[in-house]
Amino acid sequence: MTSVVDASVVLAWLQDEPGSDLAEGYLVEGIIGAAKWSEVLQKARQHGAAPGLVAHLLTSFGLEVVDVTAEDGERAADLWAAGSTVSLADRLCLALGLRLGLAVVTTDTAWQSVAHGPEVILAR
Repeated sequence: MTSVVDASVVLAWLQDEPGSDLAEGYLVEGIIGAAKWSEVLQKARQHGAAPGLVAHLLTSFGLEVVDVTAEDGERAADLWAAGSTVSLADRLCLALGLRLGLAVVTTDTAWQSVAHGPEVILAR
């Protein structure tokens, strides 16, 4: 089933962290926003991996990178709540899920508390 994938899920798979077995299934035909894609490639670089090689590996699974839109930005602003630990990049990911009408997969339990967000699936 196609879903929007958070960077935390991709990184769990790349780093063989808890949840990596579940994460792999979401990479196949998953969708990731450009902001979260940048996060994945930056972390790969931080850990000494070649971002281009990591990008090729992930897209070979069928993971699709999509642009962040003005609509996503507006929805991300609407999803903000005072005192929340959900970052702008996280809210952009949730907004992408809303725009596409898809569930969002993450390892971050805080996302479940976002009012008016999409369905959130925990990969751990």
